[in-house]
Parts: sequence; structure tokens; C-alpha cells
Amino acid sequence: MRSIVEMAPLQVYCSGLLFTPESSLIRGEYLKNIPWVIMEPKVADVWSPLIQTLEGHTGRVKSAVFSPNGKLVVSASYDKTVRLWDTSTGKQCEVLEGHTNSVNSAVFSPDGKLIASASWDATVRLWDTSTGEQCGVLEGHTDVVYSAVFSPDGKLVASASFDKTVRLWNISTREQYGAPKDHTTLVYLVVFSPDGKLVASASYDKMVRLWDTSTGKQCGVLEGHTNDVYSTVFSPDGKLVASASTDRTVRLWDTSTGRQCGVLEGHTDNVYSTVFSPNGKLVASASDDKTVRLWDTSSTGKQCGVLEGHTHSVYSAVFSPDGKLVVSASRDDTVRLWDTSTGKQYGVLEGHTDSVNSAVFSPDGKLVASASRDETVRLWDTSTGKQCGILEGHTDHVNSAVFSPNGKLVASASGDKTVRLWDTSTGKQYGVLEGHTDSVNSAVFSPDGKLVASASSDKTVRLWDTTKKTTIQIIETHGSINIMLFSNDGTHLHTSAPQFNPPLHSGGNQEPAHTLTHSLFVTAQWITCNMKKLLWLPVEYRPSWAAVNDTANLIVIGTAFGRVLFISIDFTALPAAYLQPSVKAAVVASKVFLGLVGC
Repeated sequence: MRSIVEMAPLQVYCSGLLFTPESSLIRGEYLKNIPWVIMEPKVADVWSPLIQTLEGHTGRVKSAVFSPNGKLVVSASYDKTVRLWDTSTGKQCEVLEGHTNSVNSAVFSPDGKLIASASWDATVRLWDTSTGEQCGVLEGHTDVVYSAVFSPDGKLVASASFDKTVRLWNISTREQYGAPKDHTTLVYLVVFSPDGKLVASASYDKMVRLWDTSTGKQCGVLEGHTNDVYSTVFSPDGKLVASASTDRTVRLWDTSTGRQCGVLEGHTDNVYSTVFSPNGKLVASASDDKTVRLWDTSSTGKQCGVLEGHTHSVYSAVFSPDGKLVVSASRDDTVRLWDTSTGKQYGVLEGHTDSVNSAVFSPDGKLVASASRDETVRLWDTSTGKQCGILEGHTDHVNSAVFSPNGKLVASASGDKTVRLWDTSTGKQYGVLEGHTDSVNSAVFSPDGKLVASASSDKTVRLWDTTKKTTIQIIETHGSINIMLFSNDGTHLHTSAPQFNPPLHSGGNQEPAHTLTHSLFVTAQWITCNMKKLLWLPVEYRPSWAAVNDTANLIVIGTAFGRVLFISIDFTALPAAYLQPSVKAAVVASKVFLGLVGC
């Protein structure tokens, strides 16, 4: 919790306690001092191997390496910068600028006085760590240089390139040393063993290959990854090799036998680099999820779960009308039901053959409609968990589905640029709403069910007459909108873009509805109340989707790790600074505009 305590010290009394493992003595003693939390999220029993998350880069982090004394970490990013971090505090202490394109990797020299960085600009650059100044440019590669590393004696640098070669450079002369070593495919990374006798290269062929530096011959192949291997590194004693892959894992290997001896899982996107700490007890990994993660090598790397069930990212979570259940949709191709009173899994709805993008309850709570990349909408009986209908007709992935207020129709929005209406009693298609020129992200019924509003990537919202199945209004949005909600009187749309809440054509002379105000809001890092930061969410508990039930003041968060969290807030116990008059608001949720509710 160090990083958040430095930014917002009072969070030590809130987030610091709430997300501390169940077995923590501090949690047991002081958690009662958060009276406004009625239901705490289910957290891990013990601390995970993750120690710190270093945040600051504005692009993908491709590499992270410890300094020889372990006091610094250097990271390389697609933001064209190399950054230095203090490992004791997690603070950024230098930004090295000079590359003209994305930086793929950066490493320290054995004495820690230099840094070598490899870039898409086809160069290797040398930096003075004491001043942060550039002190050399190694030119010769004819394509992207993906990695560079110093030899153990610091006299050479080896670089790996998309030009299918590994090259050696003399540091003192800044010139190429010997002929390039040719490969038959892209080379992502090359690294010396601690004694300098071996070089390991990571490649597009999903393998790590070992080479004898004296003969240049291949002397080992480490197989097991299921996708490209972007990085490999030796442990300080040379007994282990760690490799990082786009299969989202870090794998540990025994160099004497070539066998796999550990898998570290937790990143939510491609892992591009990994490295050991000087004492071999830690591994740092860098990922497309814009984080650097630190791992204890003695751990198995097994992820501890909170309400485990989903095996992939959770895309949607929605409450039942009575608030007793939550339905979640996931990239693992399943829909799952959860009991909000216990937080336990109530049922698994299986049948989709691809990722499920969203799932919603019917107004009476008896049905669930789920929308999937398999181009179908499926209907499920919530009492039995059995599938009771497959709505087929879309020719591309279905982004969302929603019931009409009376539950007789379902509207589905799809990548095929259409909204389709379905009769829930027969499962037959009732109508096709055509006109959008790009993927339709979402659709919603008006309170009386006579209208449907659809939002598309073509930067328009269209209003449709459900009886005539015709467009009655087109609204330019100047941007993509994912979530919409009609005002209670049907005269306004409230959307995931707060500045865009347009009035709608109406047959009567109703006054425009007042803009709704919202109390709770779930962002990527915070739960806020009336736009004020209330509770910080640690990395492993951050949402890929969230929703709020205004009746029970209950928040549900689906994480990228397949976990579902429940947090209930008592507004009467909150400090007065968080409270303000507001009106009742419905719940909306999206990946960008994750969750809101009025109290």
C-alpha cells in the first residue's frame, strides 16, 4: 500500500485495511474503524507475491531491470522514454529522453554506471546513470532493435533485432564486434549467462534457445510457452532461466535439465520482459497492462482468488431487479449468477462458444439474456440455470442485449451495424433496425417501450420507433458512446459521456427533465462519492466492469482476474463532506464509464 499512502495518506485507514489479507492482525484489530462499509470485499487470506506496482509511464511498459545494487529499476516504454525508479519507495527518479521511437528494453552495465536501451528507431543508446545524459549511439541494425544487454565484464553489448541478427558491440570504441549472428526469424531478446559462456535468445518460434558463445552453436531449446517469447534472462547463479511470453505468463526453467519449474500468472495483458533481482529472490515483469510487477521466486505464482469462478476477464455485471442476484458475463464464454447476500456463486450458465460481452435480467428477474461474440443472444431461466432460447440472425459479434420494460422484447446491438428486436416468448426475430454505418455498441428501450435508442461507433445515436421499425431521430455524438439510459419521463438520454445528455423529440409539451446527479462512481482506480475520492482500489482489485444497486447501496466489481467483489456502503455513516442532496438515479455501467448510482 506504500504508493497510495504516499499520494493519499488517509487511505491507510480505508483501502489499506479493507484490502489487507484476511489473516492480517492489523485488519482484525482495526477494520471495525470503517463504519461506513457494511459488506467488505472478499480478499485473499495471505499476501500475494506482488510487492509494488510502479505507475508513471504513459505507454506500454516493455522492459524492467534491477540495478546491480538493487536500489534502482530501469524501465523502457512505448512512450519513447527510459525511466529510473527507486525500489525502496517506488518513486520515479529520472526520465531519459532521446529515442525517436518506442523503446523496447533497457539494462544496466555490470558496474551500474551505464544504461543501454534498444529502440524501434533501429539504434542502441548508452546513458550515464549519474547524469541521465546520452553518451553513445550504436548504429548498424537495419530494423527494429528489440533488446540489448551488457556482457558480464561490461566490455561488450549484444543486441537482438527484427533484421534477424544478433550483434555484438565494443563499448570502448562504440563499434560492432565481429560478424552478425543470423537467425531465420525475428529475434526479440538476447542475454549473456553470468559467466559469459552462454547466450540465450528469445524468438517468434515460442522457444528459448541457448548458444555457446565460444563456438556460436546452439546447445539447448526450452519449450513450453504457447505463444511468442519476448524475453529471457538467467538467474544470478545461472541455474535458472526466466522467460516472458504473450501467453501472459512468466515461466521458470532449470538450465541443467531444460525442464519447466514454475509459472507466474497475474498480468492482464502480454508480458514482454522479466528479470531476476541481484540475490535471485525476486523477479520483475513488465506488461502491456502498463505495470511493472514484482514476484517472490519461492512462491508458486498461483493466483489467490476472491469469489473464484470465472477463468478470464469479466466484461459485465448487473443486479437482478430485487437485488438478490448478480449476473456476470466473461471472456471465458460463460455467464455466472451470484448470491449478493453471501457473495457465493449461484449458477454457471454454459452454452456460448465465444466471449460473452454482456448479460442482463428481464424486468421480472425470471430470465437472463446474454450477448456474445459467437453472434448469438441466449436466454436463460434463472431458477434452473437452463438455456431456454437462442436468438440467431446477427452476422457479427453481439455487443449488448436488453429487455423491453414489459419483458416481451429483447433488443440486441451488433458489430454487423444493426439492432435486432426479438420476441422473448417465441425466440423469433421481430424486426431489424438498419441505418448505422459502423458497429452498434448498445441499445436501450424508452420507459414506455415505444422507442429504442442505439449508440454506434459511427459517432451517432439513433432513435427508433419499435412498432414501425424506422428511424425518427439521428443525433451526432462526436465520439463513441457505449452506455445510454432514458430519463424517467423519456425526454432525455443520459449517456457514458457526461457532457452528452441530449433532449429527444417528443409528441407532447413536457418540460425537459433535470439532469440526474450521481453519488457512487467506480473508476479504474477509485470508488468515489459525489465526485470525491472515497476508496482506492489496489491493482489486483481494479474493475474491468462494475455496477451499483441503489436500493442496497451495493457495489459489484468484476476484475480482469475473473473475480467478483461486493462492497456495501452505509451513507448515513459517511463523513458529512461526502454527502449532498441528490435524486434517485438508475444504474449504468461500462468499461469506460464503469458505474454510477444516486442515493
